[in-house]
Amino acid sequence: MYAVFSKFVTAAGIGLMGISLHASAHFQELIPSTDIVTPKTDRTVHLSIVFTHPMAGGPVMEMAEPVQFGVMANGERKDLKPHLKSKTVDGQTAYAASYEINRPGDYIFYLEPTPYWEPTEGKYITHFTKVVVDAFGAEEGWDALVGFPVEIEPLVRPFGLWAGNTFCGIVKRNGKPVPFAEIEVEYRNENGAVAIPADPFVTQVIKADANGTFVYAMPKAGWWGFAALLEGEPRQGPNGNLVGHELGALIWVKTIAME
Repeated sequence: MYAVFSKFVTAAGIGLMGISLHASAHFQELIPSTDIVTPKTDRTVHLSIVFTHPMAGGPVMEMAEPVQFGVMANGERKDLKPHLKSKTVDGQTAYAASYEINRPGDYIFYLEPTPYWEPTEGKYITHFTKVVVDAFGAEEGWDALVGFPVEIEPLVRPFGLWAGNTFCGIVKRNGKPVPFAEIEVEYRNENGAVAIPADPFVTQVIKADANGTFVYAMPKAGWWGFAALLEGEPRQGPNGNLVGHELGALIWVKTIAME
């Protein structure tokens, strides 16, 4: 569940004094420049696609070209892979894309990355990731499912949220709820703005109930990632042996401070 990475980060780099973190969760970031488009804002949404440890601020993992990247809105689905542009973040390959929104709707951007081999854990990791952007006050379709093999169905509208609001969702595998699924939650700690007092504060860990439903209150403004982790079918590893495959159902949600 966790990757050892203390040798890659320093106390100064993550805003700590005398504390060396040894564990953090992998999270596939799919972060738009805004989660709400209005007539007064830029209609072009810029998306940052990085595989990293968001609370600790790194390290960044190398990404291969994604298997699929697209957007759903108003009952239509569009392939956005041609919009992907590679970029370098901390010496590793990541991606970016831009998409212009011209019609009202709730736009669900989704990503299936190429499985990532994690040598420290001896397994592959695939995070099926999505984020919702509301455009021009549509506020409809935000709970539609992409159709990933593992996915979180939001029960709370995943935009227009204040810091302190709760997020609630259902963890699903092949469209069916997963009882007692484990969900990891991390805050995207930009520029190390939040000091981390001890390792357990890096990744919050919660469990779904018997119906696959979970609830979490987000205490700070910013982007929050919810990743339900499930075991997939074993895959052939680099040495030819069968190894584990972690499937993550991941959704990003933004909160705003109430002034």
